[in-house]
Amino acid sequence: QVHLVESGGELVQAGGSLRLSCAASGRTFSRYDMGWFRRAPGKEREFVAVITWSGGTTRYADSVKGRFTISRDNAKNTVYLQMNSLKPEDTALYYCAARHSGVVVVTTLSMYPYWGQGTQVTVSS
Repeated sequence: QVHLVESGGELVQAGGSLRLSCAASGRTFSRYDMGWFRRAPGKEREFVAVITWSGGTTRYADSVKGRFTISRDNAKNTVYLQMNSLKPEDTALYYCAARHSGVVVVTTLSMYPYWGQGTQVTVSS
């Protein structure tokens, strides 16, 4: 079991940057792959980025590739999402999620059993 709390979301102008954080409880954080997902107004929740337990592998949605960077600090039980060159279409509620590390990197939200409550990112034009 892991409890997740996101922070760092706020209102920012287009072209700006934000760093989201997700703090996890528990002593086994390093055994989890961690993902970021988002739900824009009127849309389904979608994959943004994932990082494996060691930080050795990352994957990104095409819409954020080259602009967003996922990272983690296992000593601090925290995963980050650095978001640069933000666009109005990045406006969404951003969630972090966790799943026990497996053989393959998973980007499907239904495969993540643990979720935070989300943090709101709003990008103004």
